Amino acid sequence: MLFLRLVYESFSFAWNSLRVNKLRTLLSLLGITIGIFAIISVFTVIDSLERYIRESLNSLGSNMVYIQKWPWTPPEGETEYPWWKYMNRPVPDLAETDELMRRSRLAGEAVFFFGFSRTVESGSDNMENVQILATTHPLLDVWNLKISRGRYFTTQEMQSANPVCIIGSEIEQRLFRDQNPVGRYIKIMGHQFMILGVYERTGQDMFGTSMDQRVHIPVSYSMNMLDVRNRDRGQAICVKAKPGVPEDEFAAELQAVMRSIRRLKPLDENNFALNQVNLISNRFDAFFKVFNMAGWIIGGFSILVGGFGIANIMFVSVKERTRIIGIQKSLGAKKIFILAEYIFEAVVLSLIGGTIGLMLIFAGTLVFSFLSGMSIVLTAGNIITGLLISTVIGFLAGLLPARTAARLDPVVAINSL
Repeated sequence: MLFLRLVYESFSFAWNSLRVNKLRTLLSLLGITIGIFAIISVFTVIDSLERYIRESLNSLGSNMVYIQKWPWTPPEGETEYPWWKYMNRPVPDLAETDELMRRSRLAGEAVFFFGFSRTVESGSDNMENVQILATTHPLLDVWNLKISRGRYFTTQEMQSANPVCIIGSEIEQRLFRDQNPVGRYIKIMGHQFMILGVYERTGQDMFGTSMDQRVHIPVSYSMNMLDVRNRDRGQAICVKAKPGVPEDEFAAELQAVMRSIRRLKPLDENNFALNQVNLISNRFDAFFKVFNMAGWIIGGFSILVGGFGIANIMFVSVKERTRIIGIQKSLGAKKIFILAEYIFEAVVLSLIGGTIGLMLIFAGTLVFSFLSGMSIVLTAGNIITGLLISTVIGFLAGLLPARTAARLDPVVAINSL
């Protein structure tokens, strides 16, 4: 009962202080509001961006290695991207894919693919700059794709270079609208392709790519459309490890197999790149740490100012209620009661400022998500962090004024003006 009374009285005093001195309270709480807004908004953006990047990286595949001519990032220890070293490298080809699967013990599936942009036509309708993705058969399993209409290629259709394709949901919407495209035809570079199915909508990833905007054709048929042997069209071999295979062991085996296939001598440098998703992920980890630190620094100054503002309110409150404190102490109120009362009041003031900051962030996430199409979410973890920071700042800001109130002599306090 004593604790509940303390809570009720402290909240009442805090509310009265807010109501009576609106301008002073507003200016004092502004620092806490801005500080919490700065810190938690940075954390919210970083968390949402990190989740978006992780999802995009996961779409490239877990425990998967992309064998390509160009590495995704500069070699370890180098700050610049030495593109001149990679210019004359050979591109991966279909024969290497088959040979790699024959020699590797740890590879579960391997897909050879490349892409190019062309206009896609259907009757009088057309779409320009559509990404045409030419691959071997196992892409559906390697990239964990799903078909919303129709079916996937059969192995025979892939190997026999049949003019068949699977289109993305955006291609379906733009060229066929409300009609079922399965069994109908599209034209690419004068070649007719029968549509077997439509991929399930996924949306764009961080790299700006999506199966929604692609036409998937057999790589065997693409050889009739353009020369890929002597030109760099982004050819790559995507190799997925068997379940339970460690990433390092898998990458080491692929490197040994590729060096063997290309007959490289022991002292020769690799003339291919092994691109792993976790390498990019590790680079982003450092990026997120810097942003988190920046959020603490930016918001820390505002919170510091807000803490001084709350301390100022509490000193004024102690001054205005000196006689009340004297009466309380003369009636037997202990120092711990007075101390707890004013600390609690400071915490309430700080929490009000923090809550306003969190409400502004929540409103901002709704507006940003609506305008940008990217999902920004104020998580429960960030809400708790914001409230905890507000509580700590309120406690620290109210500690000195509370100690001043608790140490007042009751006789002197009652007789004060």
